[in-house]
Amino acid sequence: MRMKSSVVSQSVFFDIAKRPLGVFSKIAGRIVLAAAIAVLALSAPANANPKYAGIVVDAKTGKVLYGEDADELRYPASLTKMMTLYLTFEALEAGRISKSTVVPFSKNASAEPPSKLGVKAGRSITVEQAILSLVTRSANDAATALGELLGGSEQRFARMMTNKARALGMTRTTYRNANGLPNPEQKTTARDQARLGLALRQHFPQYYDYFSTRSFRFGKQTIGNHNRLLGNVRGVDGIKTGYTRASGFNLATSAELDGRSIVAVVLGGTSGGSRDAQMRKLVAKYLPAASRRGGGNLIAQAPIAEPPVAAVAQAKVRSAAAPVAVASAAMDLPNTGPVPDFRYNGENSRPVEMAYAATKPASDNPVLSDKIAPNTLEAQSARLAAQPADADVDTQITNSVAAKAEAQPEAETQPEGWVIQIGATPDKAQAMTLLGNAKEKGGKALRNATPFTVAFSNGGGQLYRARFGGFDDQDKAVNACKALKKKGFACWASQQ
Repeated sequence: MRMKSSVVSQSVFFDIAKRPLGVFSKIAGRIVLAAAIAVLALSAPANANPKYAGIVVDAKTGKVLYGEDADELRYPASLTKMMTLYLTFEALEAGRISKSTVVPFSKNASAEPPSKLGVKAGRSITVEQAILSLVTRSANDAATALGELLGGSEQRFARMMTNKARALGMTRTTYRNANGLPNPEQKTTARDQARLGLALRQHFPQYYDYFSTRSFRFGKQTIGNHNRLLGNVRGVDGIKTGYTRASGFNLATSAELDGRSIVAVVLGGTSGGSRDAQMRKLVAKYLPAASRRGGGNLIAQAPIAEPPVAAVAQAKVRSAAAPVAVASAAMDLPNTGPVPDFRYNGENSRPVEMAYAATKPASDNPVLSDKIAPNTLEAQSARLAAQPADADVDTQITNSVAAKAEAQPEAETQPEGWVIQIGATPDKAQAMTLLGNAKEKGGKALRNATPFTVAFSNGGGQLYRARFGGFDDQDKAVNACKALKKKGFACWASQQ
């Protein structure tokens, strides 16, 4: 069943066409009718174009504000790369890879058609370069290389993508490749793509600002973003464009302004210009209609996708191996990049040093800064294990932070509302030690905060996220992160 709005309604124009011409001459009547038809062509993409589908969702409440064939199957084209990036962010968060992990290009990846980076087979780039190339140029070769890195092969990665889609509630989406190049079996719906956009915002706020990257340097090239709404439509902060002949012109967009937030999807546009014009209309009409209330916690975070064992082992070897030929060694990349501290309260990201595999082997994961994890989780464990025996934690009794840090014991149940995360360690006691140190240095911002850990699986092992809860609202969580960053801690805020 279709939902329509005045943005795409054509009834007003039919009314005009049916009225008597009255005192108008026949020529004038024809002019009026021609003008009405021209406006109709711009205003009714769904009826003028059978490929069209669209949806607008309130990102805080989940309410569908607009829908047009939102559950009809369409080809995703390069919107596929949103899922490729979701699984990449998930692997970063789990510690399986870092932004400096090298991404080798196979013959298969290098042979992908444009748009592409043009990296030759046997050469490599970093994970961060791959991310930037996907959100700007929509590089097909880099997407395939990422899929092969994370899944062992692109076919296995496509199965991981489809499984993750099901886990996120994307019931009508099937993936067959990592880049969105034509495949008759690779299909989705506007509603499913909106769910994925919401999941990216909600689950990975620490990486989400990558989607608002306007350009980045790769070798002698300055690669710009295909999303023409960025910087031109107030409130728009991502997400992704896509096009094939079969799909038409696709666009998934996120917009946030004055406490309101939406995710909108347009599929099957007849041109880039008409697609962008339709999205402008949708944002202009429905962003002001979105709610300022609601937690925005709409999409449950699914279990981490487990790649093949061989792929995990290869990624670890590549991340640690120094002699691998890496394209970034010869690339003229900027010294700063669009990695977010957090994306709440309208704040801009603080520029941070970008990761170059050849020159900076340390992890740049925002929740594993080198002040916490000097290189890997193993190195982090060694550093914490080397602390004096009278450190801030009593491991034999409760694993709770000692009185020296004046911290509360770990909560048995996870706090609700806004929380902050400062790191992840392979040992629960180490996570509590980290929390104790942060509590001691955080001052007033953490006075009433509750330290706790969250265990999660990591390729057969286990990691513990170090978090503080008990913040009444977003501003207090963000301010706590600011205080900790001044003391050298990594930190990002999110809502439970």
